[in-house]
Order: sequence, then structure tokens, then C-alpha cells
Amino acid sequence: MANLVEAAKRQIGELLAAAQIRAAEKGELPEAAPLAGVVEIPKDSANGDFAANHAMTGAKALRMAPRKIADALVANLELDGSWFTSAEAAGPGFINFRLAPAWYGDVLGAVQREGADYGRSDALKGQKIMVEFVSANPTGPMHMGNARGGVLGDTLAEVLSRAGAEVWREFYVNDAGNQIEKFATSIDARYRQLLLGEDAVEFPEDGYHGDDIKDLAAAFREKFGDGWLDRSEAERHEAMAQFGLSVNLPKMKADLERYGITYDEWFRESTLHETGYVRDTVDELTRLGHTYEKDGALWLDTSRILGDALRAAGKSEKDIEKLDLKDDVLRRANGIYTYFAADIAYHRNKLGVRHFDRAINVWGADHHGHVARLKGALDALGLDGGHRLEIVLMQLVKLLRDGEVVRMSKRTGKAISLTDLLDEVPRDAARWFFNSRPDTQMDFDLGLAVREDSENPVYYVQYAHARICSVIRNLAEDGHAVPDAAAADPAVLATEQERELIKQLAELPDELLHSANALDPSRINRYAMELAARFHRFYNACRIKGEADAVLNARLLLADCVRSALATCLNILGVSAPERM
Repeated sequence: MANLVEAAKRQIGELLAAAQIRAAEKGELPEAAPLAGVVEIPKDSANGDFAANHAMTGAKALRMAPRKIADALVANLELDGSWFTSAEAAGPGFINFRLAPAWYGDVLGAVQREGADYGRSDALKGQKIMVEFVSANPTGPMHMGNARGGVLGDTLAEVLSRAGAEVWREFYVNDAGNQIEKFATSIDARYRQLLLGEDAVEFPEDGYHGDDIKDLAAAFREKFGDGWLDRSEAERHEAMAQFGLSVNLPKMKADLERYGITYDEWFRESTLHETGYVRDTVDELTRLGHTYEKDGALWLDTSRILGDALRAAGKSEKDIEKLDLKDDVLRRANGIYTYFAADIAYHRNKLGVRHFDRAINVWGADHHGHVARLKGALDALGLDGGHRLEIVLMQLVKLLRDGEVVRMSKRTGKAISLTDLLDEVPRDAARWFFNSRPDTQMDFDLGLAVREDSENPVYYVQYAHARICSVIRNLAEDGHAVPDAAAADPAVLATEQERELIKQLAELPDELLHSANALDPSRINRYAMELAARFHRFYNACRIKGEADAVLNARLLLADCVRSALATCLNILGVSAPERM
């Protein structure tokens, strides 16, 4: 797909290489290999549309002052038939290029031709990538952290897909281990309280105290009756755990679908234990010499694994000692495997069995200490966890209403859940806000999220899209249809507002690629805001209706291209692109 920014940079490189050859033939520059350099977009457009530093980087090889090299290159540039009208040497040796109308027209042509696919690339083609996100414990309602992780993971998956990767979305269901036993114990206690009275049955102090557990116990009794008191504790716990999961998992799926999130697979931790894969993974670590026994438990030699990796990276013993590295239990003295052992097995399955090239996890910042340990364990298994496992850490969310912190739902009197949130604010607003700046703590203003003015960023962007749709409808009533790009004259789009708007359109492919490479989908939020802002400036400065046909058609085409790009950004974010507001 077209990337006219990168194409322009490549053309500048080619123009400079040809100019260097001509200058050398004239004796104005010494014979030398083609100069390497960087082409960038200046922050100040007074310095041109693109600036090249080839003369500065080539000064040593040519043994000339950079400015003299730049002057010689500029004097020998042949710009006819290129995307540039002029070039000039500036400062210590920069070469500034100014774009011709043809480039602006080619940008509009690419946006119109590619439509919803504009910005796609093959940069990550051939990469098979799993994005695992949310993976909340199925023992209760999903909370605000899950809401943020959900949209970050979903949007990141979309960005990676648009960069050409084969993307797999996965939810890891923690349906084994201590939390499931606690879940079952809690339901069992509430079930027995229903039959014997609350005073007759002590509820476990570390159990799950929410009303949802009471509801599950009541539902279990309604479905299976009162006869389970005669069953063994182990039998009751197994049945109640499975019943609770059978209720909670569909609820979680429904809540996430309401949020616009679906998965390719809900992978259950229990399968790793049932198939013996956790045991096999621990046995493999033992075979490779990375475990030892102590106090009846089996330990991973984590401190040595990480220490060796840090030494190989050039860290000093003093720096390593400061980290106070610890070893990890894989199998307890009672023979039960730890959650960490299961987590290693799960990621071994991702990389070694299902052969994903990369595994990306979206985690809360409180999991920071777990990152190096898991990567180290995968390195020990020969799976290159240091590179193939990537972790996106997100910070906490603080809910505000009228400047005051909100911790409890007005409806239920309990902690704010994903369901509570979506009952109070539109999905579009939730998805937009939660995709913003994952690396910083977020203040989510419930009041701002429902405002219908320019202070609300999602409303601001959606309004720009709807405004363009209205313009197109009104002009269609007057007999003016959006023209084919080939029929429009880009030369009439000569104002600063028009050209800056087209430049912003041209940057979408780069923004998508940078978002994918940096694992930062929040760049799309910022890009869409800037595109909407530049459209509003253009619309306020440049009339469309009532202008001469050439100007009207070119501006109508430009507006429609902006509409298309805004719709693409909103679609990536999982946000609607309304035609009327």
C-alpha cells in the first residue's frame, strides 16, 4: 500500500545520488560512494517540507565542508518530473526540499483508491503474533483494569494486523490453582449457609465475599437441589467450581462482546495440567540443569539464569547484586505445581508448540517483577523469551466524577466493574479513553466522557467525520459529487491549511507502522485528534460551496479523503464513525 512520505524520502535519496554523480563528473565533488543520510520532516515548514543531511554526514569521506557539499549537490539537482519544485542549501549543510502539487495529488489519489485499506503495509508480513490480553480470573466480575487492558490489547492486535502480521487474539482462563479452590470453597460455604443458616457455617476469611458468590450458590441449589451436603467436600468443590465457571465465563464473554472484543481462543489453564504439559515443562527445565531441590520443593534457578543473561549483556557483578535476584518455586513440597510453573508451560506452548513468532501480553504494571523471570525461564528452555515474549505494561485507572474519585457503583454499591462502566458511558468513549497513553496512570473523567463538545476528544473526532458527511450530502443535493482524484487539479490546493491537511493524511501509514513497532496503539488517538483539528482549521479558512468548479472539486475531494482516514482511525480503535450527530 502507498506510503507517500517514505516514497518522497526515497526519491530525495535518489535525486541526491544522481546530483552527486553529476557534480563529480564536473569536478565539483570528489569521486566517492553515494552519500548516506537521513531525510526528515522539519518541525518548522519554513525549512521546507523535507530536509536531508547527506552533505553533513558525507563531509568526512569527501574531506569538504558540509555547506560546500550541499551547494554542489543543489546546483546539480534535476527536479523535473519529480515530486519537488525546489531545493536549497541551508545552515551548516542541510538541503531543504519543497513539494510540488503532484505529490499532494498523489496522496489524495492513494487515500481515495485504497479507502479503508489506506495505511496498511506488509512490514510484518510472515510474522505470526499472539496478543493475549485481559485474562481476568473467572471468579468474579471484570474490573476497570480489565477494561483498559481489553481495549489496549484489541487495538494493538488491529494495528499489528494492518502492518501485515497474522494476529491471534487469546484469553487465558485461569481455571486451576488456588483461586479456583478459593472460588469453590466460597460457593460451598454460601450453599451450606442457605441450607443450615448463616450462623451455622463460618465463611472463610480469605474467601470471595461478593454478592455474586451468593447468587452462584443460590443458582447451584436451584439447579441441583439440597442433597449435596451428603457429598464429600472434594466432590462438592469440583462441582461448584465447574458450575461457577459455567456461569461466569459466558458472562465475561458477553461483557467483552458488548465492549467490542472477541477472541480467537479462550485457552484454559486446566488443560495444561490435565495433559501433563506443566509436569513435562518442569521436567524439561530439570533435564536442562536449571532446577534444584530444597526443603522438599523443586526450585527454578532463576537468579543464575537472569544473572548469566545480565553478564552477557555487559552488566557488572555490583549492578547484578543490587537487583537482589530470587529463585522461584516450581513444585511445592506437597507435589502441587505453582502458578509460575503453569505460566512457563503456557508460554512454552505459545512459542514451542503453536509456533507463534512473537507472544505479546498486556499486563497491569503490578506484574512488572514477573516479566524478567518469565522471559528468563523461556530463555532457559531455548525459546528466546528475551526477544519473542513482549510485555505491554499498563498503569492504573482512576475514575473521576466532577473531580471526585469514584470507587463504588451507584447502582450496586460495589466496586466499579466493566458492566457498570458501560451502563454509564458510551462504548465509544470507553474505548477511546482507555486506549490513551497506557504507560501513564489515567484519570477517567465520567463527566467528560459523556460531554458533547470539543473538550471530549472522541466527540471532537466523531464530529469532524459527521461534519464532512453533512458537507458531502449537501453538495450532492446541489449536483456536486466527490470527483475522481485523477480529475481534480491539486495545484489549486495552495493554502497553508490545505497543504498541511494533506501532509497529515500522508502520515497515516507511518503512524500505523510506528504504532505496531512500538506496541503503542495510543498513537492512533493522537493522530486522529490532529487530523480532525487540521480539518477544522481548513474548513474555517477555505470555502467549498460557492467556489469555482476546479476549487470546489479539489476541496470536496480533500474533505472526502479526510472523512475516509478518520473513519479508518475510528475503526482501528473500535469506535463508531457516525454520519450524523
